[in-house]
Amino acid sequence: MPQEIDHWSAVPKYRQLAAILRGRIEAGEFDDVPDGKLPSEASLMKDYGLARNTVRQAMGVLRDWGMVETVPLRGSRLRPREQWDAPAGE
Repeated sequence: MPQEIDHWSAVPKYRQLAAILRGRIEAGEFDDVPDGKLPSEASLMKDYGLARNTVRQAMGVLRDWGMVETVPLRGSRLRPREQWDAPAGE
């Protein structure tokens, strides 16, 4: 786990997690994973000590940026980089 959530920060936890995952994605950490699958909600909850809703909100931010797509009962996977729409400085 490259970074941790700052539970005392004014930045919402879901935004912190989205930023951490974005950094991991941009660093290519998931490029070699079959089908570009991201860690499960349960795994992220355990790794970062967050509630399921917080993880879901973070994944929603990544979806808004066009970085991932989520399929019910299958999880989230990366979209092709040329389809990303992450705002600069976000």
